[in-house]
Amino acid sequence: MMMKPRFVALRINWGVRRDWTASVLLFAAVVALAGCAPVNPRAGRPAQLPTPTATPFVDLAAAPRPDFGVRFPEDPLLLAPVATQPPTPAPAAVLPAPTPTAEPLGDILTVGIGASVPDEWASHLLGVLARTQFIQGASGRARLEVLDQAELARTRIDLLPYAAVAHPLVTRVLAAVAPFATIADDVTQADLAARWQDPTAAGPLVVSEEAALLLPALFGPRGEGVTVVPRDAVLTQLAAAPGALGLLRFDQVDPRFKVLTVDGVNVLSNRLDLPSYPLAVALSVEGSGAAAVRSLLAGAIQPITNRDPAELTQLIMTGVTAMSRVTAVKMDRHGYDYPARVISEVLAAADITHISNEVPFLDDCVADPTENNLILCSDTDYWAALAALGTDIVGLSGNHVNDFGRGGAERSIAWYRENGIPIYGSGMNVNEACAPLLWEHNGNTFAFLAALAFDPPGAWATADQPGACYYYTNKATILDLVRQLSNRVDVVAVELQHQETYQPNPIPLQVAEFRELRDAGADIVTGVMSHVPQAQEPYGRTDAGGPGMISYGLGNLFFDQMWSWETRTELAARHTIYGGQLLNTEILTMVLEDFAQPRWATPAERADILGRIFAAAPRRE
Repeated sequence: MMMKPRFVALRINWGVRRDWTASVLLFAAVVALAGCAPVNPRAGRPAQLPTPTATPFVDLAAAPRPDFGVRFPEDPLLLAPVATQPPTPAPAAVLPAPTPTAEPLGDILTVGIGASVPDEWASHLLGVLARTQFIQGASGRARLEVLDQAELARTRIDLLPYAAVAHPLVTRVLAAVAPFATIADDVTQADLAARWQDPTAAGPLVVSEEAALLLPALFGPRGEGVTVVPRDAVLTQLAAAPGALGLLRFDQVDPRFKVLTVDGVNVLSNRLDLPSYPLAVALSVEGSGAAAVRSLLAGAIQPITNRDPAELTQLIMTGVTAMSRVTAVKMDRHGYDYPARVISEVLAAADITHISNEVPFLDDCVADPTENNLILCSDTDYWAALAALGTDIVGLSGNHVNDFGRGGAERSIAWYRENGIPIYGSGMNVNEACAPLLWEHNGNTFAFLAALAFDPPGAWATADQPGACYYYTNKATILDLVRQLSNRVDVVAVELQHQETYQPNPIPLQVAEFRELRDAGADIVTGVMSHVPQAQEPYGRTDAGGPGMISYGLGNLFFDQMWSWETRTELAARHTIYGGQLLNTEILTMVLEDFAQPRWATPAERADILGRIFAAAPRRE
């Protein structure tokens, strides 16, 4: 089974109980009373995507613990993790860099700093240059002199658009932003430049103080009327000026902002080609002695970049998947990867791709499209659809996990484990079901937990029987785990299957309990029970608990509910984690076709979906 290569976090052995039986008939009767709404009946495989660059092996369970920017207490977790992250692939061979041709320095090397360089940077650079009498190059040594008139110097230092710099000494990347509840997704470089030069004519622009120092290198002199404020005041100013756009440093955004693509280029992408992005600047050192000066000034300005791809992780969370009933019939007819064919490239590109699977995988499952059939399973061949998405982790908190009895659940869990697929939310007993899955990517550490806050009781794991982690019986343990894990890993992500609903507004109990998880230390809280998209609730750097996101409900992913426009609309949450913090969350929008295959929403459909979930946001006090 092919999966995206991922990075080892744990090597835990688990014990599997196989000394029990279950009553399928009794369970089926319970599910019939509490299951999902009934169905109302009416290629080629994706291209192979590039393999992410591997990072060194990291074992979170080993001592001493690696330094991920947090301190790990020595006390053991309340519940030991039971899932294993797949091993790190061997890094590709690195070809040696060519030896540069030595450039003659002469007796004197003059250096000048252009006016585009911010004063603070110029001060750091001058400090290094002033302490240096002689500079060593590949061809010898020369006396170093700094000139006030940069245009007369042999080597010149300037701040320029990143795409114009062959050898960047320092890089800064900016982000175009709007408030989170914004329908528009894209802005043009020309629009931003016009607002910077004349906001009264082009539209209001709010810029952080740090960004304001960098923007002249991109757009020229600042016009009157541009609002320049401290970074923590940008959102307030945007809210006060309808139609305003903002510019921040990339590393200063948070989930309260919507990060806009610029001319279609997404700065959040884990595959960003930086020269193609219009809002990036770089410190350029050019001239006859440039190589020697670059070497001298290396590290003079920190950090070297505010967007290091080696510190970035993209996590995609998805909603309800149940490849059963009519969906299963369509897969048998069109191919097992049929549901994934349109959306696979985007979801597979994430560094961690999550699926919430409602039903057991059984090798003897037979598709049953009967209307009102509420006993659901997926044939193991159907994993091809999830493999095409690059699925890395599977949450099993759905209320259909035991539809084929405890024995069916046992077989399904064993199948996941035999095939090396990390799962959480269900287990062979309650401790396994409620235990976290630990993960690591690019130095960002994660803990995933999942629980079921819904009926039927036959789906709940017990002390010695398989099933999902029932939230209310284990609430205290889960909240304590969240608190404990928030001090051990960078991102705690909890998914909760709550009461099923067909409304975009979360019910009051759902709001209270999702916020309680957030208050306990969860950075991401996701509802995986709603069959329609629900409200989203972002938190920022200045909020209690820091950056975070509550996704009250993502709707369906692979599920055959074609009987209303609302059940056909779907969300996926693409979370960007940078340097150990949740930087931003993008909402991806899809529409289900043919009972089985999501497609991307059109602009008009996306506006409708976003408008409904934005309007459904619960009040914050």
